[in-house]
Amino acid sequence: MAHDRMMAEMGMTIDMPRTSADLFFTFAMWAVMMIGMMAGPATPMLLLFAGMQRTRASGPVPMALPLFGLGYLAVWTGFSACAAIAQETLHRAALLSPAMAASSPRLGGAILIAAGVYQLTPFKGACLTHCRSPLGFLMSSWRDGARGAFRMGASHGVYCLGCCWALMCVLFAVGVMNLLWVAALTALVLLEKVGPFGAIAARVAGVIMMAVGVMWL
Repeated sequence: MAHDRMMAEMGMTIDMPRTSADLFFTFAMWAVMMIGMMAGPATPMLLLFAGMQRTRASGPVPMALPLFGLGYLAVWTGFSACAAIAQETLHRAALLSPAMAASSPRLGGAILIAAGVYQLTPFKGACLTHCRSPLGFLMSSWRDGARGAFRMGASHGVYCLGCCWALMCVLFAVGVMNLLWVAALTALVLLEKVGPFGAIAARVAGVIMMAVGVMWL
């Protein structure tokens, strides 16, 4: 017991079996973190959807806004489940430090390079365009009814996920629970989606991530 206590105080991992409860709490942590990080960027879309609902000739659909938000939330909850499984896998392989960051510079550098490359891809650009043009999305993808509201929310959530999933994976390199990096990535996501130079910011961030990743390697 004294030896284990000394190892924990030194920040060394103790080989203890992981349970399904650990996986659940890891998922809950990611879900709460994703809600917190994506609430700000999603707000303009939610407000615009609510305004368009009020002006519909057929009248607003009851619970349309919560259903739209639920569709959006369902997509990010699915990502949270995948992230939790990835974190548990890395933990079991001893690839995460006690701070839940990549335990080796090579792994951290590879994650940063991969995320940086994705920032420059046409797919990232297409998803970001949809996220930056909420009115265009609603005009082209509008569906009536409660089911339509949920489907629109999920559809826009997929574009949002396509835009930001690689940025969220950067947390595996710098520390999943590092609040400074969580705040920095939240600010970057907000800048990309609602800032006047969002597309440029995304590319610049990608180049910086690749440069830092190469330095880590």
